[in-house]
This record gives sequence, structure tokens and C-alpha cells, in this order.
Amino acid sequence: MSAEADRDPRTNTDADRDPRGAGRTAADAGTGRRDRLVRPLLVAFLVACAVDLIGVLAGIELAHQIAKPLLMPLLAGYALARRGPRLLVAALLFGWGGDTFLLLDSDTAFLVGMGSFAVGHVCYLWLFGRAHSSPVAALGYAVALTVFVTLLWNGLPADMRVPMAGYSMLLTAMACRSGALGMRAAVGGGLFLLSDGLIATGIADWPQLPAPDFWVMFTYLAAQYLLTTGALGPAPERAVRTTTDGPRD
Repeated sequence: MSAEADRDPRTNTDADRDPRGAGRTAADAGTGRRDRLVRPLLVAFLVACAVDLIGVLAGIELAHQIAKPLLMPLLAGYALARRGPRLLVAALLFGWGGDTFLLLDSDTAFLVGMGSFAVGHVCYLWLFGRAHSSPVAALGYAVALTVFVTLLWNGLPADMRVPMAGYSMLLTAMACRSGALGMRAAVGGGLFLLSDGLIATGIADWPQLPAPDFWVMFTYLAAQYLLTTGALGPAPERAVRTTTDGPRD
């Protein structure tokens, strides 16, 4: 009886008859698990942002030290769950490296962190592709870079002038090209430039806004979030629901 049952095709599953079905089932299960992580990772990122910004604003150094290294890995995880481009994930992880090194209070750590951010900007530039920037925007960014570096030059430590000038050119190129992904990413690129500009004015001992560290982090986090969501495009949940539900009577 058992032998006959084994030979009876009615007792075989779809996966037994078509091995590709088992592969598709496993892939669909993995996709479903990843989809379920999208919202929790985004919420976790926003919570970490709030903790970090409150810690900076209130002078709670421990909150900043704990929350800041979590920010970019959470945003990168969100990008992965949304099936984002690998270059986007790489840019965010190099940003995490920069964040981590900037927590250390030394010139060497600052330069290493700046280098990590620079590699992240190269990833962004690669992600943006060969789309041409607006000539007006390119001219505006070039003028802003030239004026800013010229005014800042004498206030910078001598050993940081050349590295910071080179980094500023790379950052400005990234900000200028970010419009290739749309307005959201363009705003993100501009905010990234503003955030690092605030850091540079602090190094040069220029007059600062009240709570300068808060504004540096706020503009930086907004920049990375806008660049990420600009690269990812709109969330797919609504479109998926519409297509799977089918037409309504």
C-alpha cells in the first residue's frame, strides 16, 4: 500500500513535481521576511535619531555616544529591506565609519572619519550615474565652494587645509549631482553640504549658531534620509496591495 501511495502522483506535492517551485517558495518566504523588516527598521532609525538629537541638545553625552553609531546601520538595513542599490548601502556604511571615527577626540580620527565619508561620496556619485547636472546648479555650487574655502582657509589648522579643501570639492560634486535622483535627493545633497560646512566653521572658530552640534546632526540626518529615500523611490506597499487585490466591483 505504501509503495502504491509513493507512486500515486496525487500524493506528491507541487514542489516534488517541480523542484523550481520549492525554490520559488523559499525565495518568496525570504522576500516576505525582508518586507516585514521595512517598517521596524525605519521606526528604529527614527527613534535613534530622536535619542541622538535629544542627547546632543540636552548635553547627555552617553545618549549621543550610544545612538550615533546605530544611525547609519539602521538606515542601511532599511535600504536593504527595500531592495536598495548596493552603492547606496555602501555609501551609508561608509557614513557609519565616518560617524564612528568622529566620536573620537583626535585629529587623526577626524581625518580618517573624513576619508570614510569621502569614500561614501564616491559611492553616491557612482550611484547617480552619468546624468548631467543643471548648469545653473553646477555654477552655483562652484561659486559657493570657491568663496567658502577662500574665506575659511586662514582659520583652518595648517595640516588640515589641503585635506579639507579636497574633501569639500568631492562633497560639493556629490551635492551638485544628487539632483539626478530627483528633488528629494537634491535637497539631501544640499543639506549634507550645509552640515559639513557647519563643522568646518566650528574648526575655523567662526561664530556659531546656538546649539551648533544639534544643527550639524539634524542637517546630516535629514541629508542621509533624503538621499536614501530619493534613491529608493516611493514605498511599494500601496502599489502591491492594489495589484494583488484586483479590481473591485
